[in-house]
Amino acid sequence: MEEEALEYARRAHGDQQRKYTKEAYIEHPKRVAEIVRTVPHSSEMICAAYLHDVVEDTPVSIQDIQRKFGRKIAGLVEELTDVFTKEKYPHLNRKKRKQREVERQAKISVEAKTIKLADVIDNTHDILENDPGFARRYVPEMIALTEALQGGNFQLLMRACYEVECARKVLQQKR
Repeated sequence: MEEEALEYARRAHGDQQRKYTKEAYIEHPKRVAEIVRTVPHSSEMICAAYLHDVVEDTPVSIQDIQRKFGRKIAGLVEELTDVFTKEKYPHLNRKKRKQREVERQAKISVEAKTIKLADVIDNTHDILENDPGFARRYVPEMIALTEALQGGNFQLLMRACYEVECARKVLQQKR
């Protein structure tokens, strides 16, 4: 099932590239899955880690994921998919959307929180290194998000908090 999820995500993301590095986008979900593998996890969590950006970034729907991978994996992917997007809530500015997303993610399952922590770990360094301007907005959002993700795997929570705090300090030094 994990190999199927990886291949499904690879096909769904197609030739998408990471914004800054231009590497194949699938490398990000692969790293997220590898981070999740370092802590107690289930096969469903690894599948969801591979698929975590598919609904946000491709035409694939939650229903497509459920048909292919079942209710549990689709549920995790749904928990990991941003609800408060610019497209759905154009009347809210980014700050308000992110605040509502943090409030929502505080209520997601322990499994989804663990995957989201792995996502924060993988994204934070990349954004800090490649877009310090955006990082000034992103890092405070991640500070709030890591607080909301308490209850996810403690080891990954500590790693995420460390990455975000290091990023905050680097940005502070650059002022």
